[in-house]
Amino acid sequence: MTRQPPQPRSAYRILFPVQTRWDDNDLYGHINNVTYLKYIDTIVARWQGGQGVDLGSAADVRYLVVESGATYRSEARFPETLHAGLRVGRLGSSSVRYEVGIFREDDEIACVEGFFIQVAVDRNTRPVPVPAGLRAALETILA
Repeated sequence: MTRQPPQPRSAYRILFPVQTRWDDNDLYGHINNVTYLKYIDTIVARWQGGQGVDLGSAADVRYLVVESGATYRSEARFPETLHAGLRVGRLGSSSVRYEVGIFREDDEIACVEGFFIQVAVDRNTRPVPVPAGLRAALETILA
């Protein structure tokens, strides 16, 4: 498998600040790998909430994570303020691949790059098309 080169800030459509916390650090003194997945989940949910997506369990359409992952390139640690860039890497009929680059302070190259693939489902967890309003918003951050 060939490792892709890291992406610069400019490869992402929007940026969100991420304030690290003391308990994000692990025994080795840097942010623990699973914490980055929490950051990615939070950034995606924050963006979706800003688009009016109902993130509650009683929503008619829910978005289930079916795959996620991250590539770690350099360490960050508390008390740094990180910046998370967000873009859509792929938009299918019922699925979305969100891609997030996490940047240290003013670095131009991501220290961590991750992704979430979500599928829109109905109350019976059967795939449904991404609603038109959300699709239009997703297209604005499509890479």
